[in-house]
Amino acid sequence: MKVYESKAIRNVAILGHSGSGKTNLIETISYTANANKIPRLTDKQNMTYNMSLIPIEYNEHKFNLLDTPGYFDFVGDVISALRVSDAAIIVIDATNPVQVGTEKSLELTENMPKIMFINKIDNEKARYKDAIQMLRDRFGNKIVPMISPVFKDNKFIKLYNVLENIDDLDEEFREQAHTIKDALMELIAETDDEILDKYFSGEELTNEEIQKGIIVGIKRGDIIPVICGSTINNIGTKEILETISEYIDPTVCDGNSFKGFVFKTLVDPFIGKMSYIKIEDGSIKKDMDFYNLRTNEKERMSGIYTVKNNNELNELKEAHCGDIIVVTKLNDLKTGDTISSDKNADELEGIAFPKPQIYYAVSPKNKNEDDKVGTTLNKFVEEDPTLTWYRNVETKQSLLGGQGELHIKTAIEKMKNKFGVDVNLDEIKVPYRETIKGSSDVQGKYKKQSGGHGQYGDVKIRFSKSDKEFDFSEELFGGSVPKQYVPAVEKGLKESMQKGILAGYPVTNIKAVLYDGSYHDVDSSEMAFKMAASVAYKKGMEEAKPIILEPIMKLKITVPDEYMGDVMGDINKRRGRILGMEPTDNSKQVIFANAPQSETTKYAIDLRSMTQGRGIFEMELEGYEEIPTHLVDKIIADASK
Repeated sequence: MKVYESKAIRNVAILGHSGSGKTNLIETISYTANANKIPRLTDKQNMTYNMSLIPIEYNEHKFNLLDTPGYFDFVGDVISALRVSDAAIIVIDATNPVQVGTEKSLELTENMPKIMFINKIDNEKARYKDAIQMLRDRFGNKIVPMISPVFKDNKFIKLYNVLENIDDLDEEFREQAHTIKDALMELIAETDDEILDKYFSGEELTNEEIQKGIIVGIKRGDIIPVICGSTINNIGTKEILETISEYIDPTVCDGNSFKGFVFKTLVDPFIGKMSYIKIEDGSIKKDMDFYNLRTNEKERMSGIYTVKNNNELNELKEAHCGDIIVVTKLNDLKTGDTISSDKNADELEGIAFPKPQIYYAVSPKNKNEDDKVGTTLNKFVEEDPTLTWYRNVETKQSLLGGQGELHIKTAIEKMKNKFGVDVNLDEIKVPYRETIKGSSDVQGKYKKQSGGHGQYGDVKIRFSKSDKEFDFSEELFGGSVPKQYVPAVEKGLKESMQKGILAGYPVTNIKAVLYDGSYHDVDSSEMAFKMAASVAYKKGMEEAKPIILEPIMKLKITVPDEYMGDVMGDINKRRGRILGMEPTDNSKQVIFANAPQSETTKYAIDLRSMTQGRGIFEMELEGYEEIPTHLVDKIIADASK
């Protein structure tokens, strides 16, 4: 592939609901652009799990097409693709009502140039007018069906372009085309004061003025072109390429120094780390030095590549601003990094990825592979920042978090197939804790005689509630317990608190005051006083009304208005509390609530079911509260297993 100048490069993300025809569209575009590749076209809903880069050459332009997943579990790749795109194409299935993936795509592209492609227009089930109405309900007169269909006897006949000769259309479609063109001209006029004056004085706009107006209007978001077609039958594909090349502004910068942004990382078992980089400024050549602005380390670009058939790497001599390149084996690069030939350059804004919606515990199927599992998960988190994992020290589980059940299970399959690591998915253990509601005053004595030196320690301790995790002090007098043994008492209590007396969960919020005791000149030792503290702890806990605490989560749930009642009712069923609500700018409500962690471990699955996939939420630990009495016996029984 040859090297292209900035003005000839267009980066375009392809979005839409799973099965709408995104990948088919790219296959058809590739075929139309004479890419020597027969398109693998299908009516079946094949699911894309990862973003793919497909560079296409057409009419002296290079189109870096970014195929994105349609299922929202893999939204991280969609966000990454949009971060480096000049525009988005949203593929809409004309044979279906509005789909949740379409809604999500519209939300994600709210503030960027976009083109709507209404697919499957030649299908007998096509609902073109419904699709147009859905778009107009959302965007009003910004929607411009520039490439529209002609039907006869409810069958698709051909496309027409409202900017070309429309006078030979039948009366119904000719009138419709003139209406669309007039509306477009008005939008074009509003992009520039001189054009506006010319338009209202009744003068014809030149082709250059029309093109300039459309470019500006699309860039501002005031014009959203609609193109219809069919990926299966290669209808509308050429029109998409021409619309992008004529009306989408490329990334062009005048800076002399190179600057790039890492927007995607892949870890290949054979090639190693592959970093996808958009050149945001300047140019880059093979063997050029650069700085990672995150680490301030100097590195060398030993090779720069683009992608061709089946993700093969094709080496380039150089690449210019706006282009997307792939580099390999630069192991310190991470998604979100800015690289530059200028060590003192400013870092570019990173990517805001959503927090995990659901967690599962993972454990190796083969014993002694914990380290291998951890290493593999680290690679996966590098590839997909919407995945996260950590080791819960309380429950001793490795927790893998993602955007949904499919997201997690797909990662597990990839671990097995790509890296040979096989793991189990386990239920999450809730990290309960224990504490006391009352107070106690107890003696703990440890005495052991077994010939020679014995062991003797004796302490008196008052236990009570505390706002602190552990509050230890001493009020000794008269040398009842020598000062050198006080740290041993504290240590004995701390170690004992790792296991509560009800269900064996860690103990928290305890105040312990060592105020008296006794010792033996010969037999006392640090170990003896540590054991005496443990005896006192057990007695003190039993007498101070021990209880079990459960973690309470803070939830921020965003749902369309029509699902408010169902979601709020469901929170109440989960022993939750609604704290408040706020409306958003797009007919949604944000619900703030608290609920026990034990009731929310699979909330992502249930929320999607309740809202047809339209609800999202964030969750974090709020604190701990006493568990209701009727649940205590079950928790103790489960813990004893």
